[in-house]
Amino acid sequence: MPLTPDLAAFVRAALPPAPARVLEVGAGDGALAAALRDAGHEVVAIDPSPRGDGVDPTALIDVAEPDGSFDAAVAVLSLHHVEPLEPSCRRLAELVRPAGRLVIDEFDIEALDIAAAEWWIAQGTFAGRKRPDSAQTVVEEMHAHLHPVRTVRDALAGDFTLGDPVRGPYLHRWDLDPGLRDAEERLIAAGRLPATGARFVGTRR
Repeated sequence: MPLTPDLAAFVRAALPPAPARVLEVGAGDGALAAALRDAGHEVVAIDPSPRGDGVDPTALIDVAEPDGSFDAAVAVLSLHHVEPLEPSCRRLAELVRPAGRLVIDEFDIEALDIAAAEWWIAQGTFAGRKRPDSAQTVVEEMHAHLHPVRTVRDALAGDFTLGDPVRGPYLHRWDLDPGLRDAEERLIAAGRLPATGARFVGTRR
């Protein structure tokens, strides 16, 4: 998934000043980690299935760093996949020092409805992607294996003070052309699509 300018700006604005030591959870291809390193941060990037250089092939629950060794942690579209969720979030809390920051960018599966799935399918089909069986199938499959933001927040709330989620567009980032963001935002504003993205920041107690 490409690193968009708005995502990079959100993460940078929420982090403590460089050279903070940052843990990136679910770093994927390492693009965000590289951008944060270029900005002067010391970054440890992890992902159980990394797709790029500079990312350690490690699950969150298995991180061997000392407790309290990070000034901040960033999780972009990753905690909804993490298993086991609660022990992994507890490990995340152990790794972040008291008063450290937690920066979350998520896809909220609870917000994905038939209208959203139909729009996503239509845009992908127009771009030449094979059409799924149905919007209902997409919704059911996503609901079956992803953690909703509510569940993620519950797993974090014992150790972090969490700000309210800021809702916004996400579907254009899900294997579509990022240029569809404006169209998605207009449909959300018109009440024709749900806001399936959620961003929030926490502080380690």
